[in-house]
Amino acid sequence: MPGTNLTRDEAAERAGVVSTDSYVIDLDLTVGPERFGSTTTIRFGAVPGSSTFCDLVDAEVAAITLNGEPLDPATYVDSRIPLPDLAAENELRVEATCTYSRSGEGLHRFVDPVDDRVYLYTQFEVPDARRVFATFEQPDLKATFQFGVTAPSHWQVVSNSPTPEPTPVGDGTARWDFAPTQVMSTYITALVAGEYHVVRDSYVGEYGEIPLGVFCRQSLVEHLDSDDIVLITKQGFEFFERAFQMAYPFGKYDQLFVPEYNMGAMENAGCVTFRDEMIFRSRQTVSAYEQRANTILHEMAHMWFGDLVTMKWWDDLWLNESFAEFAAHHSSVEATRFTDAWTGFTNNRKNWAYRQDQLPSTHPIAADNHDLHAVEANFDGITYAKGASALKQLVAWVGEEDFFAGLRAYFAKHAFGNTTLPDLLVELEVASGRELDSWAAEWLQTSGVNTLRPRFEVDADGRFSSFVVEQTAIEAYPTLRRHRIAIGLYDRDGDALRRTERVEVDVVGAETPIDALVGTRRPDLVLLNDDDLTYAKIRLDDASFATLVEHIASIEESLPRALCWGAAWDMTRDAELTSTDFVSLVLAGVGSESDLTAVGSLLRQGTTAVRLFTHEDDRPALARRWEDGLKSLAESAAPGSDHQLAFVRAYASATSAPDGVRALLDDGLPGLDVDTDLRWTLLTALARLGAADETEIAAELERDHTISGQERAAAARATRPTREAKEAAWQAVVVDASTPNETRRQTAAAFQVHGQGDLLEPFVDRYLEMAETIVEEQGVWIGQIALVSLFPLANPAQHTLDKVDTWLGSTSATAAATRYVSEGRDDLARALRAQNAARA
Repeated sequence: MPGTNLTRDEAAERAGVVSTDSYVIDLDLTVGPERFGSTTTIRFGAVPGSSTFCDLVDAEVAAITLNGEPLDPATYVDSRIPLPDLAAENELRVEATCTYSRSGEGLHRFVDPVDDRVYLYTQFEVPDARRVFATFEQPDLKATFQFGVTAPSHWQVVSNSPTPEPTPVGDGTARWDFAPTQVMSTYITALVAGEYHVVRDSYVGEYGEIPLGVFCRQSLVEHLDSDDIVLITKQGFEFFERAFQMAYPFGKYDQLFVPEYNMGAMENAGCVTFRDEMIFRSRQTVSAYEQRANTILHEMAHMWFGDLVTMKWWDDLWLNESFAEFAAHHSSVEATRFTDAWTGFTNNRKNWAYRQDQLPSTHPIAADNHDLHAVEANFDGITYAKGASALKQLVAWVGEEDFFAGLRAYFAKHAFGNTTLPDLLVELEVASGRELDSWAAEWLQTSGVNTLRPRFEVDADGRFSSFVVEQTAIEAYPTLRRHRIAIGLYDRDGDALRRTERVEVDVVGAETPIDALVGTRRPDLVLLNDDDLTYAKIRLDDASFATLVEHIASIEESLPRALCWGAAWDMTRDAELTSTDFVSLVLAGVGSESDLTAVGSLLRQGTTAVRLFTHEDDRPALARRWEDGLKSLAESAAPGSDHQLAFVRAYASATSAPDGVRALLDDGLPGLDVDTDLRWTLLTALARLGAADETEIAAELERDHTISGQERAAAARATRPTREAKEAAWQAVVVDASTPNETRRQTAAAFQVHGQGDLLEPFVDRYLEMAETIVEEQGVWIGQIALVSLFPLANPAQHTLDKVDTWLGSTSATAAATRYVSEGRDDLARALRAQNAARA
């Protein structure tokens, strides 16, 4: 949409003219099901005689008044309201009607199909407060916000400030007048309204009492495990207030689980919103609870890092998200029952970062976010997980005590203000005595991932006579970084593989001699980056890898196993290990893997290895072996265990045998609860195989007539091997603007099915035609869903790659669209390299 893509230069120019003071925002939620009333009064200072603009998207503007003088509403063009001839002190009033969202951006409206109750919530990051009220939409123009809301009197209405008692205004409606907020950025303001259920509690700590609220839809009340959510919340507040030595800055703390949510969660100050899939309506493995706890702690960390102290511009988006990612895992380990959270990080999030960093779209952690489209495209594995890995390395570099001392000084100095990265680094330098500019240059301002390899010689007695850590980088991104790593030596002891020695060293440059290991007996396994202190790909020597193949299940601790699993998967992606060998490794070790995050990751990776990294001539045999192995693991797992559930899910997604899936759906396994979500998993597998038709899908939807049921039914329909099913799915994802955002996402994710290549072949050209315009026509969020999920990976052939290359060489599509297509292209090319290497 013209005018919505604010640039960094425009924001800097506007910040040089404007200083915001306060917003008063009146929202009328009783207008109707499509639109709502929005009246905004902004008080702000400006350079006398200057001109600027404010932002408002998709609105019908009735009146604009600047300093008591009316402006022509027709001047509102391209999502901007020009503001001419400003005074030193100004008041702008904009009266408008705005549009409810079905895309999860701005003010989203949802009607629950279970009971027809209405639920609203806002989602403003990055630039979508301007879909709800007139704003200066950039993070460094902070102000106070005072909301007034007219809504049905029986609703819950929640915002950043504590909810006031409503005042009846007649006809079943009421008005809520909220107190002004603390000074904050527009993107962390929030409004949630509707017939929500609420559970209230409070946390009492060193700095006083914090009122707590946990909200969900009425149809999810029976599934709401508020006790666990509140427990994690209280543990988080105890940890963060102690670590930061500063009270929580926003008074009360509400956590609201909302439908059709695009993100995992959002750190609105004192009014945090979450995907309501985190209210589990069916049996989940422990990894789901660990991830939910991590998300709760991630958003809580933002209350200080991001909300209290906020980046000046989105170039420092990484710092917001990386810090919260680091802090969530660190606090999980220190304060909750999830003491192996860093293992989960290594098994899941870090693999996301490694993949992202090897794509053609890789970028420095501190990205050049020159405009809002660039920002929206950079919510990726580098911004989150690589950045968190870099911070973990920084903590190892400066020391944990000095790191938190520097944070405390940073919060105290910049509370309620805006900063850039140097503001943080200077406090860390003062606290630690370390010079950090060079660290920032090599870690934050460069792209790519290093690879670390051990190189050693052994004397006649079996002891190291030399030991060197080699560091390499690819030609395109040649930076060799300083790494603080541990080297673990592991030996077999009966049935266990145990660490017998650990050496912590600084790796610098292409070769780092490790004199401390000279004279040490060579162990069965040498593990670089033990304890996962740095961010780097690691390789194993031949003897260590042979030990791993035979004994990975006998490594006692979960984190070194995670590092070994990660090295094996990375070698498979780099065509250094065949998919056959990777599948063998997984089948040998996943049954005894204690970390359920690892179990889930390995099962997905194994299926990917079969489908993408195996030559078509070898694929049927390896697929049968993988399916048989998963079936055996499911049948031999302890009845009712998390492993049993994980293996059944994986078998359903991988199998080509409908009879086996039908038996699970009808009869289950001992101890296996075939509940609502698992029924959908099994039915979707049958639909994928052409063994469940529309009648059976409709019957299952009748059993589960919820929004989740509708979304799962849409996915099941999209996965069917018929031309009609694919065409309907394509229309829902690409063409129909009324498709709800989460339904669109699940439909798109089910479209590309391996084994349906002939059926999907006509969509290769249609995909490339769609890629030319979808971001411009429907925005980055919808464009990303379509371009990522519909990329033709189910047609992994050279002619597909050639078509994509031709498109990339001639396209005039936006940078965001080109990025997503190029990322899919890299996955396709990597798959073909692995297939050919394995065949050779």
